[in-house]
Amino acid sequence: MPTHKNDNAPYADVRSIGLPRALMYYRYAAAWKAFFESLGREVVTSRPSDLAMLERGSALSVDECCLASKIYMGHVESLIEACDAVFVPSLANLGRFRGFCTKYQALPDLVRNTFEKDAIRIVSCVVEDQQSKSSMKSAAFDLATQFGATPKEAKNAFKAGRQALEHAEKNARESFDRTLQDVERRRKQPCSSEEDSPLAILVCAHPYVAHDRLIGGPVIDALRDMGATVLFADEFDHERAYKKSGEFSSTMPWIVNRELIGTMLCLRGRIDGIVSISAFPCGPDSMTNDAIARRVGNTPLLFLTVDAQSGTAGLETRVESFIDILRYRRKGGYLR
Repeated sequence: MPTHKNDNAPYADVRSIGLPRALMYYRYAAAWKAFFESLGREVVTSRPSDLAMLERGSALSVDECCLASKIYMGHVESLIEACDAVFVPSLANLGRFRGFCTKYQALPDLVRNTFEKDAIRIVSCVVEDQQSKSSMKSAAFDLATQFGATPKEAKNAFKAGRQALEHAEKNARESFDRTLQDVERRRKQPCSSEEDSPLAILVCAHPYVAHDRLIGGPVIDALRDMGATVLFADEFDHERAYKKSGEFSSTMPWIVNRELIGTMLCLRGRIDGIVSISAFPCGPDSMTNDAIARRVGNTPLLFLTVDAQSGTAGLETRVESFIDILRYRRKGGYLR
């Protein structure tokens, strides 16, 4: 492992950066990749989650850690020999009522302590806009200078990351809108049976749950196998959803949960059902799920909690039952 001598640019000798494919990677991957590539670094992403990675992550974590955090540790370990350093940011908040779960804030320390005996180098930055005024922009500028970048290079790197993220989010929003509009168009067409009538299911889950093939993948596959059209709540317009969440709570501190709840409120009249997926034992979800159930009105809602057990038969059975109920409802059965 190379050593650094420049205290002003401690990461100047780092040529390859590892990105664990877990947690907020699923929100900020585009920005992080573009940022580091703009600085001339190679970006190495860990492989998709698998059972072996979960088993290693679980062994490295305490039982109280949530499933997503355990998988994260497995991803970090897989990068130890694959890059010069691993990027582990500390994300506290983006301002008042735009906070992240405390595990993101403590993540660099948690990783350092977990891998204290391993030859692992951590690259980090702190985003804490509410009190210390360390915004995403200022954190990126500071990080770039630690790689030896000039002020102009740091500005260009941040701009590259911001534009990449905006582009990725724009594509996601447009794809979401097209998919929902297509379902609504097909609903107006005559169908030979209720099974052929399109069902729009909004999957509400943190992005690292919904898009991780090991955590949310079995649920998504089960929904699609039943002929449902899946819409991911985290791909809806973030700012519109955040604003709408004020109707649910004016003081909820977690930005991602606010966006998920706001999306539910925006779309509950246009979808057939909501499937909420939580990684056991998620703290923010445990504080909001019960309240959500009281606010979605007549929209059918299925809560699923995914743990470290490898079996998925129970989840699949519940999904199949949920879809059957929605279709029976279409025929006039059950209470509308």
